[in-house]
Amino acid sequence: MTSKTHFGATLITTLVLTLTPAASRAANVDAVDLTPKFRSAGLKVDGLRAVEVGGIVVLRGKADSAASAAEAGTVAQSLGYQRVANLIQVVEPPDDAAIERRMERQLGLSRALDGCQFRADSDHGVVRLTGKVQYELQKDVAVDVVRQIDGVREVVADLKR
Repeated sequence: MTSKTHFGATLITTLVLTLTPAASRAANVDAVDLTPKFRSAGLKVDGLRAVEVGGIVVLRGKADSAASAAEAGTVAQSLGYQRVANLIQVVEPPDDAAIERRMERQLGLSRALDGCQFRADSDHGVVRLTGKVQYELQKDVAVDVVRQIDGVREVVADLKR
């Protein structure tokens, strides 16, 4: 072996041995779930998830306003965390009147729901579906039809036979 080849092989071996422990230490950083602390603060963020990784608090979820998203960062700082990655998305609040119109139309168009009576109300995308069905299977069909509507976040059904 020439001295250049020997030096190159030694350099590569040294780099691999030096960088491998650092890479595996970085890969083994433990994540601490802080979500319960943030939920107890009363934040208005859907799907809130707060995790601390390597001294950085990562916030995820969906908020109706930029102020609600910013409040989550303020809560993190009040809990003593200085480094915060606020990845909370600001989404438009659902149009409840439009959701109710679409529900009425879709439920009326579904042939599998002929003979049923429904009352549906939407509050911030959470739909409360009440009424009467002729067959048990129609309960599942009605809930599936409503879930397919844009803006619906959750369906709470109270359907009687």
